[in-house]
Amino acid sequence: MGTADSTFGAFLIGVVVSAVLYGVTCVQTWYYFSRYFSDPWHHKLLVGAVFVSDTTHQALITHTLYTYLVTDFGNASDLEKIVWSLLVEVLFNGFTGFMVQSFLAKRVYHLSNKNMIITASVMSLVIAELVIVVIYVVKALELATFTQVRQIKSWSMSINAVAAAGDILIAVLLCTFLQRSRTGFRRSDTMINKLMLYSINTGLITSVCAMMSFISIVLWPDTFIYIAFYFCVGRLNCNSLLATLNARKGIRRDGDACNEHVSVLIDRALRPINSLIDSSQTVSSTDLHSTFLMCKQEMPNDLSIKMDTTQGCIEDEFLSAKDLKRAQSV
Repeated sequence: MGTADSTFGAFLIGVVVSAVLYGVTCVQTWYYFSRYFSDPWHHKLLVGAVFVSDTTHQALITHTLYTYLVTDFGNASDLEKIVWSLLVEVLFNGFTGFMVQSFLAKRVYHLSNKNMIITASVMSLVIAELVIVVIYVVKALELATFTQVRQIKSWSMSINAVAAAGDILIAVLLCTFLQRSRTGFRRSDTMINKLMLYSINTGLITSVCAMMSFISIVLWPDTFIYIAFYFCVGRLNCNSLLATLNARKGIRRDGDACNEHVSVLIDRALRPINSLIDSSQTVSSTDLHSTFLMCKQEMPNDLSIKMDTTQGCIEDEFLSAKDLKRAQSV
């Protein structure tokens, strides 16, 4: 083992930072249940399960810290022994990551038009991480001292590597599919940019933390620096899920404003054409085309570009409506 600063000092910092993030988790969980009480039951069950897993993890690492720094205070020989809660906490971190990443994998499934190959590639990493976590915990429970932990160092590295790979893959896929969903309208594209930003942030922060844990165990295997980073991975996963769910109303308000804005513009633009259809005058295609150009001039560039692609469709609708009125008059 290393010095006290690099072992139990890093351990203490990790527990404190994790406790701060757990406070954020509590606030976000309260906000979710108070604002989204009409959510589907499976969303509420997911949030509840993630919160319970996260709470259990915080309790376990707090028990570990108390045991080493209070119960075993002044007894150097006991500091070399592994407390059971330090091993079991890995399992609950794995449960939290599995539930959060499965939820995000479901989003990938819907955004990819239910592409099973892409979804299966994501879920393979998610399931692999959980399996590695279970194997690690089973092997670790057979150990008695920190010196023996080196025997399962490869499993610990694998957990962090697979977790980071899964977060990065999910973030890349979500951003790719959201990018393809752009409409060309400024406000709707702004809303998509916000969704992409949430996807990048949630995937980037958790993957960076997992990679820092991976790098730390490679560079400083005799310290607890990697443990401090790993303590925060589950907390970041939980908060990323809650932030994604809690941001929906704000993004939805932007979407409603966008839809209202576009509807008003289209209604204003098509008003001259509708007046021509309702009139009894005979209108030539030249008059229709000039009216359409006048409508475009009153609209912003992004919407007028979209109307170029629908001009033929509107002309067809115009001719059909005129034919129908003539038939009715006869």
